[in-house]
Amino acid sequence: MESSAAPLITNDAIVLGLLMVILGMVFWTASRPDGFWKRFYSVVPSLLLCYFIPSLLSTFNVISGETSNLYFVSSRYLLPTALVLLTLSLDLPAVVRLGPKALIMFFTGTAGVVIGGPLAVMVFAWLSPDVVVGDVWRGLATVAGSWIGGSANQTAMYEVFEVEDQIFSAFVAVDVIVANIWMAALLWGAGRSDAIDRRNGADNSAIEDLKHRVSEYQASIARMPRLPDTMLVLAVGFGVTGLAHFGADRIAPMFEPYETLRRLSLASGFFWLVVLATLGGLMLSFTRARRFEGVGASRIGSVFIYVLVASIGMKMDLGAIFEHTGLFMVGLLWISIHAGLMLLVGRLIRAPFFFIAVGSQANIGGAASAPIVASVFSPSLAPVGVLLAVLGYAMGTLAAWGCGLLMQSVAP
Repeated sequence: MESSAAPLITNDAIVLGLLMVILGMVFWTASRPDGFWKRFYSVVPSLLLCYFIPSLLSTFNVISGETSNLYFVSSRYLLPTALVLLTLSLDLPAVVRLGPKALIMFFTGTAGVVIGGPLAVMVFAWLSPDVVVGDVWRGLATVAGSWIGGSANQTAMYEVFEVEDQIFSAFVAVDVIVANIWMAALLWGAGRSDAIDRRNGADNSAIEDLKHRVSEYQASIARMPRLPDTMLVLAVGFGVTGLAHFGADRIAPMFEPYETLRRLSLASGFFWLVVLATLGGLMLSFTRARRFEGVGASRIGSVFIYVLVASIGMKMDLGAIFEHTGLFMVGLLWISIHAGLMLLVGRLIRAPFFFIAVGSQANIGGAASAPIVASVFSPSLAPVGVLLAVLGYAMGTLAAWGCGLLMQSVAP
């Protein structure tokens, strides 16, 4: 329900306070160990509420993403800083030590998204071309960003491909709902992982080794953060963001005169902002800055991501779901291609179901939900989900960008 009247609340300080209260209540209730809330969140994902509640307030004109500057601040300042803080913790040697099957399943998940999107567009271009005609591929590119890394990469695609808010609202709903249907399937499979592994002939002894190795690593770097630690983390994050802005302002105009390069988004300042911030985080991951993870670098980055998620929710039009039912069918076909490829490759290489589930969720759900799936197998394995999800953040923007271009090339 959209209204041309001014929203009830127009002061961004009040809007930010309201969004933070919403996020705080969602996380507090989701952390309850038992009772009603535990049962509630076993059905309704907390991430969905972080989008949905602000979208309800926007739908009923209490707040408005159109009149607020919070999204701009979140996407230009908090998003690149979050990318830095999430990628500086990447330990490439540790990822390699997870074993080839873990990485094979992760990259299979990425390939499933990159390939599945264009295939789904091709199928619907044949069955029902009206569903995917025009600029629909731009909205699908934002789903690709979300499904290879998370909300940060989704926002990058939203900006890079200049997606209209109305179509983006529909695709945020497609993304969250379809992704959580698949997450529910993975959680169901996790409860039956031993039987699945026996049927596939998979050796899950490596999982036990992972439990011990990850626990020891986390214990070796974890410590109580002091104020100087937190200030240094923020200094690194926002400092690299400043450098990324500086570089983007100078690189993007170089491609402006060339139409072909503009079509590849290389003249987009936001594209270079995200790429440079991610590269900055990756470079820092080879330095002592990686140890900032021990004082909560990724936790601070996740806070920024969820502020961004809430500000995106302000821009959602819930009515768009009912206006674009066909898009949900595209999303379901897309996730089915991803799922089928994961299960096929997992069976061929006899990968433990843990690697299948976490490799998939590190792509589809990112750092917000990959640890949840990993912790179903063992709480000590939750950091493995984070580790692979960080890899998704690192490569998600470029992979989703390529997927978007492929969908553009096959769209009717």
